[in-house]
Amino acid sequence: MNLSLLRDAARCAAILLSLACTACAGLSDAQRDRAAGIAAAARSEIVDCRQPDACALPSPLHDLGPRALSASTPQSPRHYALILDRGEDSLLARLNLIRSARRNIDLQTYIFDKDDSARLVIDELLAAARRGVKVRLLIDQLSAIADLQILGALAGAHQNFAIRIYNPSFGKAKLNYFDYAGSVLCCFRRFNQRMHTKLLLVDGEIGITGGRNYQDDYYDWDAEYNFRDRDVLVAGPAARDMAVNFQAFWDARRSIPAERLNDVGRTLLRGGVPEMPPARFLRPERVAAMAQDAADPAVIQERLVESVLPVGEVKYVADLPQKHRREHGSDAAPSAPELETLIGNASQEVLLQTPYLVMSKQAQEIFRDMRKRQPPPKVIVSTNSLAATDNPVVYSMSFKYKRRYLREFGFEIHEYKPFPEDAPVDYATLMPEGPPVAPADPSSRSRPRGPSGSIGPSSSSGERRESAGETTRKLQRTEARPSFLSSGAATGPVPLKRAGVRMGLHAKSMVIDGRIGVIGTHNFDPRSETYNTESVVIIEDEAFAQALADSIRRDMKPENSWLVARKVKPPVFSGLDYSLGKVSEALPLFDLWPWRYATSYEYVPGPDCPEPLPPGDPRFHQCYRSVGDFPEVNIGPKWLYTRILTAFGAGLVPIL
Repeated sequence: MNLSLLRDAARCAAILLSLACTACAGLSDAQRDRAAGIAAAARSEIVDCRQPDACALPSPLHDLGPRALSASTPQSPRHYALILDRGEDSLLARLNLIRSARRNIDLQTYIFDKDDSARLVIDELLAAARRGVKVRLLIDQLSAIADLQILGALAGAHQNFAIRIYNPSFGKAKLNYFDYAGSVLCCFRRFNQRMHTKLLLVDGEIGITGGRNYQDDYYDWDAEYNFRDRDVLVAGPAARDMAVNFQAFWDARRSIPAERLNDVGRTLLRGGVPEMPPARFLRPERVAAMAQDAADPAVIQERLVESVLPVGEVKYVADLPQKHRREHGSDAAPSAPELETLIGNASQEVLLQTPYLVMSKQAQEIFRDMRKRQPPPKVIVSTNSLAATDNPVVYSMSFKYKRRYLREFGFEIHEYKPFPEDAPVDYATLMPEGPPVAPADPSSRSRPRGPSGSIGPSSSSGERRESAGETTRKLQRTEARPSFLSSGAATGPVPLKRAGVRMGLHAKSMVIDGRIGVIGTHNFDPRSETYNTESVVIIEDEAFAQALADSIRRDMKPENSWLVARKVKPPVFSGLDYSLGKVSEALPLFDLWPWRYATSYEYVPGPDCPEPLPPGDPRFHQCYRSVGDFPEVNIGPKWLYTRILTAFGAGLVPIL
């Protein structure tokens, strides 16, 4: 027994020593200066173009910026707005704007991978710098490019290109498990303070913000899992506010030039600026087609410009880096109060779309107060199911409070399916061999498939086969990032009963009373309120709000989402069951009551059920059938993990 204790003590001491070494093995100031000097000396000063417009590509999309500015006055601003629902269209818009930039490009993001879409954007940014455009790239460290060769090459690439990393733990770009553990032990709050703001700003006139990062699964390019996301392009005076906010982050003390980081600097000191590794695209034909489309004005006009909406005032509300100080003024974190005010002032309807339905106490109080009004505004929510979400840990907290959301707040909740039949995605491009189709199931109802054909084939064993998507991750996503909450086995999407190209909701949007539309990075959750910096675009315009509402309601259609509603009351002891469930839910720990208040339902069309119904309709249970708490999920370790967190994880809500 004593030997066992000694071994455990020795193991703990070794871990602590490793953590100490990780924290202390940094470069000296003199070494950082030398590394920065190496990068600066290597930067090319050759500019390929000497024309005043930097040989910018003519673009009808870029032209929207100057056009809106020329039509604006301080009293009457004019803007153009474009909702970017399709992933490939959002990537197309980014590439076209980068190529049409004349003066400067500012890009700010939370995740930047090195897969096909991310590498394509990097190459376009470098090409813009070489033709004379000033390019600044700012990435949050937690999900930055974790490749020291690429970061070193970018640090010394060109005098017109600069890259900074926000809030690096231990002054490093690439973290290992000990770094993560050390960050949690020594500086938990700072480690969780992330720059979740996302922005592409071109020439200070036109910008894109929203949910998308720079990784294949945000642009419908992953062969296994893609995000149903949404961005908004805004051209006009609001871009100036975007520029001011970006500058605040660029100048922040936590934004560190890549060459001054410990590991990148050490790479430069050892061998100078490395060569940029050659691009090895997994789908080069798709990359080439996208690059070609981005240079075609007719394609840009048809796929993007023709859907642009003219609007009046646009508000860009964005947190400042000062939000990450222990004491900060309200002006440093305006996004959450602005959204709460919009919701609280709703008189008819709040249409809310969030990937993670976990709410702060303050947000819950707002919805409780709304529920007391006569008549109360309708609150309709589009969110993820367990089968669709990329984060089952967070979903467990949403599952825990279903009764509260339905009964106390009056929410109507639609949970996104992993295989939506009418998603805004081009499966012909995603899967050139054709989308998988499930074999007919005689026990299920028949319903015409939507245009995506995204239903996956049945898997009798429920086991995951190695798909093209898994191969993609092995080849390209070698920098797997451990979670500080759990092991890799517990994170990521849960296994499903059948295979296929899965989708998960990642859009963050809201429509108030059919006249105010909101698109941004804010997840409407405690983490967005407290830890992350966020940004939103708010547009008060009925045409824009209607277009956004149509997009959200499409995601809530029966072919795309399940409807969450109260279970049929048990014939006996229904009151006791409800009371015990409510008491168990209210406990900070030990929510062990097995019979939940609500479950998921599938719409069953028929002669007596021609249209979907709300849960309160007397005919609801005639037109809907229960599909269980976790439809499509292959019951296994991750399902059990989700259920355990439902019981014991209430204290994690603020950081989830």
